[in-house]
Amino acid sequence: MSANWDRARAIADAVLYEGYLLYPYRASSRKNQARWQFGVLGPPGAADAGIGEDDSLSAQFLVDGADGIKLVVRFLQLQHRAAERNTGYRRYESVDELTTPSGSWLSWDEAVEVELPFGPFDFAGPARQWTLPITAPPSSDIEPVDGGRLVRTREAILGELTLGVEGDRSLSGLSRVTVTVRNTAPNVEYAGKEWAIARSLIGTHVIAEAVGGEFISLLDPPDRAAAAAAECRQHRCFPVLAGPPDDSDLLLVSPIILYDHPEIAEQSEGALYDSTEIDEILTLRVMTMTDDEKAQARATDPLAAQIIDRCDAMSPEAMQRLHGVLRDPHLGAPAGEPGLIPEIPDGVQWWDPLADNAVRPDIDAVLVNGVRVSRGSRVRLHPCRRADAQDLFFSGKTARVTSVHEDVDGNQHVGVVVDDDPAADLHEWYGRYLYFAPDEVEPLETTTTERNSTWRS
Repeated sequence: MSANWDRARAIADAVLYEGYLLYPYRASSRKNQARWQFGVLGPPGAADAGIGEDDSLSAQFLVDGADGIKLVVRFLQLQHRAAERNTGYRRYESVDELTTPSGSWLSWDEAVEVELPFGPFDFAGPARQWTLPITAPPSSDIEPVDGGRLVRTREAILGELTLGVEGDRSLSGLSRVTVTVRNTAPNVEYAGKEWAIARSLIGTHVIAEAVGGEFISLLDPPDRAAAAAAECRQHRCFPVLAGPPDDSDLLLVSPIILYDHPEIAEQSEGALYDSTEIDEILTLRVMTMTDDEKAQARATDPLAAQIIDRCDAMSPEAMQRLHGVLRDPHLGAPAGEPGLIPEIPDGVQWWDPLADNAVRPDIDAVLVNGVRVSRGSRVRLHPCRRADAQDLFFSGKTARVTSVHEDVDGNQHVGVVVDDDPAADLHEWYGRYLYFAPDEVEPLETTTTERNSTWRS
């Protein structure tokens, strides 16, 4: 097993539960009336009947020098939790919510993880295609609670994994692998949406491990593999390298678009499951929920209860980490030069006039890629932070820095005028500058200071 398997699995877990439950994590929320956004493989015919999703996903990718490949298929199996009230001796009735002195439970669709390993598949053997069954058995269990019970049921999941390998001269010595995961549940016409989702593979994805070789990036292939990579076809998913940047033996076939070598932010305290997940914002929103709203969330799903409990117990230090990586921008300048943006004196608030006196945008500087950038510096613009079409017009343009600023939240801004703007002098005279973040400008000077880079291409 690859040394980076746990890292790839952490990414796969995020994919598995992406969109599982949306803030405010209550069954009554309209956002949670239609669930299971990604990687859903419905029974055959469900999509055509309008009661479910397409029944398959497939991906083609390239392997270099591998003796074989291992695959792990992962998905969620729906588990319906029915809350039932005790109405007498061995008699129960289904209810939308069961409330007892020890807690509350809603009738709700949970999910359980299914992970199925396959292989290794030997590329040197005579077989070039394999078809194997995917199964998750049905089950039913009962959990007694005060005044009633919770009945959890799962329907059988039936599917198949197909793997094909091809290699010829047009592939420059590479192997092209085709992986298809398909739902093969019986097609019952007009069975309904609840029937279809109970027999669907949810959040479906595949982790692949190359044995004795490596995968080729389809996003940034080497020149010799560019033509073969362009011919790879995908259906409802995309394969990306799943290990660290120096590793290419793991691949994640994901129903969510990702870049190569994705990683979980180290500042994240845990999963929040929301499909537009921004940890700090969602955590702050959870903290503003009333006790009644939190109780409703806890009654909805055990994973929602974990989120509420984690946010309630979050320390100030943990919250500070969610605000982002803090790096010191106030580094010393070379001898004889003005300093970088200075620290505001201790005990002085941002609105105090003393704070204004501490900064000088006309002479302050910021380090970008190890280069000191200040008024007069020349840079190339790479807008990337805002979806403003006007900014994108300046992509690749050279500009002259007019000022360096830092706002009350500690965000830095570089004011510039564009070199080939015919009104540049007028803009500077009026002080009408264009502003970009430090990682949106590329210094054209070459003198560097040994510091961490802040500009990315």
